[in-house]
Parts: sequence; C-alpha cells; structure tokens
Amino acid sequence: MDIAPIKKRIWSFIIDDFIVSMLIFIIFYEQLIHLTNMEALSQFMNNNFFVIVLVKLIYHWFFVWQSGMTMGNLVLKIRVVDEDSGNLLLWHKALLRSAFRLISEAAFYLGFLVAFFSPKVQTMHDKFSNAVVVNA
Repeated sequence: MDIAPIKKRIWSFIIDDFIVSMLIFIIFYEQLIHLTNMEALSQFMNNNFFVIVLVKLIYHWFFVWQSGMTMGNLVLKIRVVDEDSGNLLLWHKALLRSAFRLISEAAFYLGFLVAFFSPKVQTMHDKFSNAVVVNA
C-alpha cells in the first residue's frame, strides 16, 4: 500500500475542519449573528454541543464509509481503506473511526500525534478501526 504522507493528512484535516465549520455556520447562522460577547458564545456552544458533535461525526463517517474520502481527502487525493484488505471501510468501522476521531480531538488531539510515530502514519482512530490512509 502507498501510505499517504503526514503532510497530506494535515492539509486534509485543515480543509475538512473548514468545511465542517462552514456547515455549522450555515446551520446556526440565525443564532450566530446575534452573539455579541464571549459569554453568549459560550452559552451557544453549551446549548448546541451535541448538534455540533453530531455534524462532525456524520460528516466524517458518511464520506469515509461511502467513498473512503472526505472532501479534504478528495482534494489531497488520499483515501481511507481497511488495513488488511485495502477495501473501503464497512459502515461500522467508519463510524468507529469517526467516533474515536472526536475523542482524539477532545483529548487535546493526542490521538492525532500518534501518527508522527507510526510507520503507517496511523492515528489512534485509524488503529482502532484497522484503517490506513493511502494515496488515491
């Protein structure tokens, strides 16, 4: 397998984070335009935490399950595949990967740092779902 370099994964992450942020902005536009201070923003985040997490979970799960690529992966021409077979992840493995990705984010991105020390550039969410990211 032609493992994708970490540089491509980082750029893909940035693109995906931007896209998810725009989705959240669109969904909550009417509420966001009325925020006037940090306290209001904090209250907004508390009130909408689960919806925001769900948007992130569904974005990463759906695209990886359906095509092996999020939008960021598509732009960088990389794909998430099963480590053993090289095929697309099954729906439950893609969901597991997406869920552990969120946990890694919440834990100060520590699960992402693992990729810097992994021969196959695997994050913790890749390892838990038996996935690798390859050049498409």
